[in-house]
Amino acid sequence: MSQVFVIHENSAWIEPLRREFAILGTPVGEMFLDQGLLDLTSAPPPGVFYNRMSASSHTRGHTYAPEYAAAVIEWLERHGRTVVNGRRALQLEVSKVAQYQALAAFNIPAPPTIAVVGTGNIQVAAEKLGFPVILKHNRAGKGLGVRLVLSAPALAEAVTQIIATNDEHSQPRDGIWLVQRYIHAPQPFITRAEFVGGKFLYAVRVDTSEGFELCPADVCQLESVCPASAAAPKFQVISGFAHPLIPRWEAFLQANGIGVGAIEFATDAEGNAWSYDVNTNTNYNPEAEAKAGVSGMGAIARHLTALLRRSSFQASAEYAFAA
Repeated sequence: MSQVFVIHENSAWIEPLRREFAILGTPVGEMFLDQGLLDLTSAPPPGVFYNRMSASSHTRGHTYAPEYAAAVIEWLERHGRTVVNGRRALQLEVSKVAQYQALAAFNIPAPPTIAVVGTGNIQVAAEKLGFPVILKHNRAGKGLGVRLVLSAPALAEAVTQIIATNDEHSQPRDGIWLVQRYIHAPQPFITRAEFVGGKFLYAVRVDTSEGFELCPADVCQLESVCPASAAAPKFQVISGFAHPLIPRWEAFLQANGIGVGAIEFATDAEGNAWSYDVNTNTNYNPEAEAKAGVSGMGAIARHLTALLRRSSFQASAEYAFAA
């Protein structure tokens, strides 16, 4: 029997989606990809496959999960299975360099950025851009490793600290550092635009006054070292949000095979929007959604269920025609 298969490496992030599928009565399976076997001589089961592999998998001990997912997706696409967030989406998930080049193709501004291999080249890149700068990993997830650096002495201190720490989380997973011009926003928040089925769903305002670890899922808030203050919620769904970049964002997502995702952007004092992160493994904040009466996971479940029904109908029609 055809079903929806969810490809992932973090069960905690899947629980809200499980509940939505249960409400709809959608047949669903999971492909937890950390270690295992992939028989390339076999055919995949029938169904619709939703890739939720995360760039931050290595922070949970699943070091090669994205590479495993890439192999599975190659196998699925070779056999003509419907894959939501397939090969290209996974490439963008694990590389901000790839994201920025893809955004530029649609005339979507990203902050000026220099990619660096080797900590010895970070200072040169920062001086070329001018301070302040953001120092981040090309592949990270959850905002890990993001630092705002205000001056050359502060950067030298940061680099010294990074070299001294030298653990798997202080270094970028792929060895590529990004030195990025800091976009100064008049108020300390960024905006995250959510998309399901390649179409805009809603936007959420995220308070950055206490740090850059901006994963909205409940489990991330429990892990975060920068909890939201009691005065105002960290995540707020924006009522009636509209933006001139929405058509370009949607075109970008469609061209790159991203059926479900989010784009984070910062707005400077002149009103210019700078898109700095594309997330193809999007999570949602339940408190913000409850206040606004929306559900990202509900929208995903409905979208995937509709794809499954369409896929099953087409398969039945092809079988009837062949008979």
